[in-house]
Amino acid sequence: MTERFSGKVAIVTGGVSGIGAKITERLAAEGARVVAVDINEELVAEAGRAYGPQVSGERADVTDEDAFASVVARTVEQHGTLDLMFNVAGGSRAGSLTEISYEDWDFTVRLNLHSAFLGTRLAARQFLAEGKAGAIVNVASLNSVVPMFLGVGYTASKAGAVMLTKQAALELGEHGIRVNAVSPGLVATPLTQGLRSIPGVDEAYFERIPFRRPAEPEEIAAAAVFLASDDASYISGDNLIVDGAWATTGYPDLRPFLG
Repeated sequence: MTERFSGKVAIVTGGVSGIGAKITERLAAEGARVVAVDINEELVAEAGRAYGPQVSGERADVTDEDAFASVVARTVEQHGTLDLMFNVAGGSRAGSLTEISYEDWDFTVRLNLHSAFLGTRLAARQFLAEGKAGAIVNVASLNSVVPMFLGVGYTASKAGAVMLTKQAALELGEHGIRVNAVSPGLVATPLTQGLRSIPGVDEAYFERIPFRRPAEPEEIAAAAVFLASDDASYISGDNLIVDGAWATTGYPDLRPFLG
């Protein structure tokens, strides 16, 4: 590993599971001090032991503005600064346009879009207060550009996260602050395990994915960490799709598997 992030301080939401955990791990390995934020109290408590002394855990609901702002304030108080924000926390409740409950729509949009908005704004305000050129990475989804059946809340919120990224890059560019998104396709994480355990689902996916496999979380983390590094110093407002060429074929129809 290099020391690309030596002396840098990062916040990673959803930072103790799946893609977020691998981002936390990669940043720490490359010299960053990392605050991993999640609602999973048990995993948060084990963050330092799992990822090393450069990592601390914070339990917080990142859809709650006050809670998220408190995490940022404590991070700056403890480490003296903030350099990087990774908005990874996300999830979905399935449903079609005509059938999804408003509760499930609201849950999905708040988790995927509101949290990214809050993290982007809080980080930007801190960077501006410090007069520094920080970096923000929002984890979106291939569904930001490709729709899928039963995914109205997810697709709309992830598309919103990408446009939020572009808007923030436009507004913050003159201050040297970079904002990018990474959009994974299918990833082998605990979040996708339930769906992929249904007989026939993997086959339906792999029929459409030219690589014939899901991404490993490490592969998405590598792309996200690249976008935050000085190796991407002239990249902002981008949505980097990491999908094994899946976008070339489109989503399978999973309705037969989900009833």
